[in-house]
Amino acid sequence: MKAKIKYSDEPMGTLKVVRDFLPPPEKLVLKEEQVKVTISLSRKSVDFFKDAARRNHTSYQKMIRSVIDLYSANYGNDA
Repeated sequence: MKAKIKYSDEPMGTLKVVRDFLPPPEKLVLKEEQVKVTISLSRKSVDFFKDAARRNHTSYQKMIRSVIDLYSANYGNDA
């Protein structure tokens, strides 16, 4: 049996509001149209994503696509 957690009523200090950057659940389900491209990446970057994908049981290409999607969603409106 797990030990009971004891909560205390102590001050938490200075708090910082973190901007919610995650999409709502309904946007996670829909598939977006994909376009095939050819891109040359550094060996170091590809090895990083392949290793991370192996540890997380996913596709390294899906991880790279997610990074690009998040980047463009965050900075896309500045253009």
